[in-house]
Amino acid sequence: MGPKKRRRRVVQTNSLEARFLERARQLREQAAALLPGIEKEALLELAQQAEVGASMIEWLRLPALQTST
Repeated sequence: MGPKKRRRRVVQTNSLEARFLERARQLREQAAALLPGIEKEALLELAQQAEVGASMIEWLRLPALQTST
């Protein structure tokens, strides 16, 4: 066995929710530049998935879902 590899750690400066929303915005901008078609629809679907991911994070932060210990 060789030397143990260390994992590369990345410290995120923006929240996951903010990154999802930024990605959705970028995808919608890309889609706006395209003519109607399969590629445009795929970009819009990815944007919607990113927005859903952001809303799920918000939903998980609701006080009713927090465990009381």
